[in-house]
Amino acid sequence: MQNKKEVAWLLKEKYSGRPTKAFYRDIERLKIGEPLDYVIGFTEFLGCRINLSKKPLIPRPETEFWVQKTITHTLTNSSLSGCSGCKKIKVLDVFSGSGCIGIAVLKYIKNVNVVFADNDKKCIEQTKINLSLNSNSQTNLSLIRANKRFVRKKRYVVVKSDVFSNIKGKFDYIFANPPYIPKKNKNKVQKSVLKYEPEKALFGGSDGLFYVKKFLKQAKDHLNKNGVIFMEFDPPQKKEITKLLKKYKYSNWKFHKDQYNKWRWVGIR
Repeated sequence: MQNKKEVAWLLKEKYSGRPTKAFYRDIERLKIGEPLDYVIGFTEFLGCRINLSKKPLIPRPETEFWVQKTITHTLTNSSLSGCSGCKKIKVLDVFSGSGCIGIAVLKYIKNVNVVFADNDKKCIEQTKINLSLNSNSQTNLSLIRANKRFVRKKRYVVVKSDVFSNIKGKFDYIFANPPYIPKKNKNKVQKSVLKYEPEKALFGGSDGLFYVKKFLKQAKDHLNKNGVIFMEFDPPQKKEITKLLKKYKYSNWKFHKDQYNKWRWVGIR
């Protein structure tokens, strides 16, 4: 039997409590295993509405957890974050997918500019949709005193890039949620995830470290002095990632656990 909570959530969020013919068609989509977030068409991520019409990777609770931690404990405590006259904090959201991480940063950190980067055309389109959807948090109104008019300034740019291939300059913070599931573990992934979510956003080569290696090899060259890299990974990869951090001559890092007590993300200075 179809999960009653999912049906109730679908009816409330997508149909405002009014069951239509389309609602019953959507129930059939749920019955064959399509993820609820795709059927509804959006999900929530740290108070931001994330549209999923282009079928990007669905943001996970684990990602939401660590992004909230970094925003709360690192970015908001930055000496630059509350300084109206200071130089803008530069942030890169690489492997941006739906754009959920960078959009949350824009929402909660006002003195920030974000570059979104992904190599998938649909993800680029999805990020632009979500930036527009959350537009109240993505622009600043600046007063030009000479003629006393307001000018709307964008606080972001979206770039199609294979990791750092089209990225210029350096950043104060780099967020990365690369594809990291080992292909050898494909049989352990939920069938609905394999069937509906983009494979290239899930798998990182045979050992899951293909994009992690590519990212870590180049990331330090795009980091400002005293900058921080935040990267999500698969818990069993902690030991191998430690080796990679030493190989690529990083000097300071700390691993963190998610809400399920699993190693999930690393902060690298």
